[in-house]
Amino acid sequence: MAKYFDVHPDDPQRRVIGNVAEMIRSGALVAYPTDSCYALGCKLGNREGLARIRTIRDLDDRHHFTLVCQNFAQLGQFVHIDNDVFRALKAATPGRYTFILPATKEVPRQLQHPKKKTVGVRIPDHTATQALLAELGEPLVSSTLLMPGEEEPMTQGWEIKDRLDHVLDAVLDSGDCGTAPTTVVDFSGGAPEIVRRGAGDTSRFE
Repeated sequence: MAKYFDVHPDDPQRRVIGNVAEMIRSGALVAYPTDSCYALGCKLGNREGLARIRTIRDLDDRHHFTLVCQNFAQLGQFVHIDNDVFRALKAATPGRYTFILPATKEVPRQLQHPKKKTVGVRIPDHTATQALLAELGEPLVSSTLLMPGEEEPMTQGWEIKDRLDHVLDAVLDSGDCGTAPTTVVDFSGGAPEIVRRGAGDTSRFE
């Protein structure tokens, strides 16, 4: 059964955040809120966690996982980014965007696109997520909590706990966070290519 943690959306309880972070360090797979719907997340290097996400979402090996980072200092360890791309990303973050970029050697092979050697990265603008990332001190390997065959992700923590109780270790709930996933922009070829139109404004990349 998944443990259920309810935190205040603007002032998440530090003790609760610490408990969730410790579970993640110990190999847990969690559902957590972001600024663009709920996501599934696990520790970097957690192979079993990745396999569980693939099973829950019915994903193939071409799926781009996302490294959800606290800030640019952290993000820069995992992707190659030139000055022009850095400026474009800096202007749009933190926010509801996922950026696809060439991965550095710090990114485990199973997280990279098998042919392109790229990975998704983002810096969310969400208080509870930022608190969790600060406590962890490293990115969360994540994927949008969108179930196979469904058009919209689940938006309520209690609903996620009820439905996925048998396949998750924890649910972090800080209230409704919307149904629109991130806008995905691929910078791996240099110029921005909009892969998915979601919650983030795409006009700055067109």
